[in-house]
Amino acid sequence: MAKRLFLLLTFFAGSLACKAQTDCDILIRHAKIIDGTGNSWYYGDVAIKNGKVLRTGTIPGNFSAGKTIDANGLVVAPGFIDVHTHIEGDEFKIPTAESFIYDGVTTVITGNCGSSNVDLGNYFRQLDSMKTSINVGSLIGHNDIRRAVMGSTDRAPSEAEQQQMEALVEKAMKDGAVGLSTGLIYLPGLYARTPEVVGMAKVAARYGGLYATHMRNEGDAVEAAIEEALTIGRQANIPVEISHFKIGGKQNWGRSKITLAMVEKARNEGLEVTIDQYPYTASSTSLRTMLPDWVLSGGADSIRYRLQQPAIRKSIAAEMTATYKRRKLKHLDYAVVAYFKQDTTYNGKNIMEINIMKGRKSTLANEVQTILDLSEQGNAGMVFHGMSEEDVKYIMKYPFNMFASDASIREFGVGVPHPRGYGTNSRVLGKYVREEKVIRLEEAIRRMTSLPAQKFNLKERGLLVPGYAADVVIFDPNTVKDLSTYTQPHQYATGFKYVLVNGQVTVENGRHIGTRGGVVLRHKE
Repeated sequence: MAKRLFLLLTFFAGSLACKAQTDCDILIRHAKIIDGTGNSWYYGDVAIKNGKVLRTGTIPGNFSAGKTIDANGLVVAPGFIDVHTHIEGDEFKIPTAESFIYDGVTTVITGNCGSSNVDLGNYFRQLDSMKTSINVGSLIGHNDIRRAVMGSTDRAPSEAEQQQMEALVEKAMKDGAVGLSTGLIYLPGLYARTPEVVGMAKVAARYGGLYATHMRNEGDAVEAAIEEALTIGRQANIPVEISHFKIGGKQNWGRSKITLAMVEKARNEGLEVTIDQYPYTASSTSLRTMLPDWVLSGGADSIRYRLQQPAIRKSIAAEMTATYKRRKLKHLDYAVVAYFKQDTTYNGKNIMEINIMKGRKSTLANEVQTILDLSEQGNAGMVFHGMSEEDVKYIMKYPFNMFASDASIREFGVGVPHPRGYGTNSRVLGKYVREEKVIRLEEAIRRMTSLPAQKFNLKERGLLVPGYAADVVIFDPNTVKDLSTYTQPHQYATGFKYVLVNGQVTVENGRHIGTRGGVVLRHKE
């Protein structure tokens, strides 16, 4: 009898163990699933185990879980992938990355616009040891490589210097970079000619990387800049990503029809070119981009020296004033200071207002002098209001366009930064999908998930399918909304009830609970 009882207990224990092996860690019930493919939503459940999606669809009622989430009335989708960010430095200061997480972002690509850590192997090891709330991949930045080899000189590299730069790209690719980035309006990248970039892009191509570019111009000379990006792609035989695709300057409004046609023509000819966009009519970069290119040669000390020489300063001012008059600008109120360390009272003020604060008459010439004053003191983060809403919408409809914030991890309450750092995805979902119906919800999700995962070669990310990483967002499509504005930017997006990163709950009932489950995404061929 005792033996029979023992056998029965052993049988039931074995059955329970077998059942436990089929259970999941997290079970999301009653969801409206949008899987990232662009296909229509469907009702179903999502089971997650060991950081991966285990099952989707109709899951039996007796399927047990360590945690069950009722997603009735909510959308469940893959976590969003932001392919154009600038998190270097912020990730160690704010590893919880709330500004991204509350906007549904579970993965970021940094190292954009030619700016990255040169030693990505060491950078990735630091991230591994510290842990962040988001997954991080990185490009290798041309500007920082050029600076490491050549400084900020305005000349072509020698053959030996070109080889040094290409060797640094190769090391970065072996360490896991997803590709090469350029920022051809920034020092020292603006001094690089096309063949220099092609040589480095060829190295990235050999390791399966892509070429992501902040082009040489996004305003009057935008067509020539696009053609250069496409030429680099063709000559290096490398996929191209044109960053924060836009049309700057009122005099250029409407040219998106021309620029998008250039991209589509290149695709039809066989070049794998895509674009990304932030859904705003203002851009954001540094104050010194307002200076003529030649003034920037040699870096900060050289800039300061030139601005302190009366004859040179007069020449700079004359050139800038002529440029603004050609653009038919009477004032520089389109340029707003986001953060100026030397005098934070300027934060949130435009150049016209700051000029008046300095006690000067409100003239274009005086406002140019105000720019030079600030540039002499240091640099400033700026927000530039210069795009058309119609161009933004036209570009948004393009199917091979991703949404990207072009943002850092926001330090809550510091400065008056561009609102894109808090609300890029929620703005698309609230304003352009729900309210204005510019694109369908399923299409918006595809552009935030599977398209960037495919383009940046992020294996097993971007789709809600079994075996893929359980990066998941659960949001209310009726209430998701960006709250951040140009005047009051420090407001988190709302509507995201849950965010999971690698199967770990990071946002629960709308609140970041401090989980740091992100990993480094090293590119592998």
